[in-house]
Amino acid sequence: MGEFESSALGRVTVYSIQGCPHCVQAKATLGRLEIPVCDVDVGKHPELRARVKELTGRSTVPQIFFNNVHVGGNDDLQKLAPEELRRLVSLVKEQPLPADAPPLPEENRSEDTAGEADGAAELSLLLREMILKLFSEHLSADGKSVDYKGMSLNPAFERYCELAIQLQRLELLSLSREEKLAFFINIYNALVIHGYLRMGPPTNMWQRYRFFNYVSYLIGGEVFTLQDIENGVLRGNRKGVAQLRRPFSKTDPRLRVALPDAEPLIHFALNCGAKGCPPIKTYTPQDIDSQLRTAAEAFLENDDGCVVDSGKREVRLSQIFKWYKADFGGTDEKLLKWVLEHMSDSPKKTSLKDILSAGKTKVCFLPYDWSSNSSH
Repeated sequence: MGEFESSALGRVTVYSIQGCPHCVQAKATLGRLEIPVCDVDVGKHPELRARVKELTGRSTVPQIFFNNVHVGGNDDLQKLAPEELRRLVSLVKEQPLPADAPPLPEENRSEDTAGEADGAAELSLLLREMILKLFSEHLSADGKSVDYKGMSLNPAFERYCELAIQLQRLELLSLSREEKLAFFINIYNALVIHGYLRMGPPTNMWQRYRFFNYVSYLIGGEVFTLQDIENGVLRGNRKGVAQLRRPFSKTDPRLRVALPDAEPLIHFALNCGAKGCPPIKTYTPQDIDSQLRTAAEAFLENDDGCVVDSGKREVRLSQIFKWYKADFGGTDEKLLKWVLEHMSDSPKKTSLKDILSAGKTKVCFLPYDWSSNSSH
């Protein structure tokens, strides 16, 4: 979606990322308004993330502006009263773009993802962008389902598979911590979609267990399953959910690739394909910690991730915090402290501060939506 010929004087600006169902739904709604819409992919233009957060106070996408008027995200757009929406459309049609309109990227990065990539970071980015582009092309207009069968028949998927073969020749031991984080997060998220295309989405506990312990890539001469990547590499070789042993033994050569300690922020970047997972994004080694912190803030802003009930002095968190509680300190007290420290400034954070300062706070966990987003 880009700007198109129109008699309108202003524009709508949408900050989004590829593969985001909420972004797709918002852009479908905006596309019916017959006004110019400029879609800015902050995944490809990370330099704009901080500016968007500064303007909106939010880390989530999409963020939507009518000229310089910030509407909010997709939910805010869908809830607009008809008369308010008409007023905003008239604003764009009749008033020139003001000087303080939200910024656009200086230049667009090339969409060409053909050919080979040099180095782990570049290859993981290329694979992730290719699979995300495919994902976006086969996402329904309402952003709620994905045509995985259509994806598997797309010629671009075969090009993706050919490129994935290059993973086996990578040298992983020289990667820095930041490079490992970006590489393995991107590869994990791409591998989940690849696994869905080859095996279909898992529909029960046994299928999920098999999926995450079977679906794998050959990387640098070693096999890495989804379980190996998450718990072996990114969590510093910790036991996963319902696992009896660590993924890598002391003599396993893959242990040399593992991070020295668990990185809790990865839980807001990994997407296992279930509707309850965080949104999918692409990560780069440069400023990876800031990117992951932004992902955590966005997750906690959403009521699927965290609900603060001041009346009951209760905090309801995603099951992710229960499953991986050890990564967040191991106790309710340390968990709540971690959550508070990783929230962006917001009324929700203020409410959490207030109930924590008042004394004992109850922690419980929200139901997790394991259903897939497959349209078949």
